[in-house]
Amino acid sequence: MSYDDLKVGRISVPHHAYFVTIVTSKRFPFFTDLYSARCVIREMRRVSGSGAVNSMAWVLMPDHLHWLFQLGELGDIDAVIARFKGVSAKRLNECLGRKGGVWQRGFYDRALREGEDPIKVARYMVGNPLRAGLVSSIEEYSHWDARWL
Repeated sequence: MSYDDLKVGRISVPHHAYFVTIVTSKRFPFFTDLYSARCVIREMRRVSGSGAVNSMAWVLMPDHLHWLFQLGELGDIDAVIARFKGVSAKRLNECLGRKGGVWQRGFYDRALREGEDPIKVARYMVGNPLRAGLVSSIEEYSHWDARWL
């Protein structure tokens, strides 16, 4: 799927829930260690604390991020994700003492449907490290959070 295809039909609705996936450049596993992961997680928390989004759940996998959030009052999903990707890449590069791209161009998003249970979406997301065989129990994986779990 091309970058332009990802944007077809995308709309930003304040207070609506979105499930977003962002992939690292060339699927490089930047987030296999706690230090690198925490650099990006701090930026996610900053974005949520700014009111741009209301974070509901997320899981940071070695080479991608799944994030479930409600868009803020003035939010534009493209602008929010672009800002997050830019600042988090800068912070990660500073943490690692490197230069270069961190994230692939674009992102995948899906607006939750009317009546769709965000808790079920969050549970599915948080189960990704288990399904990927990274851990045998979710308690062993430190790069996730969910307001309900």
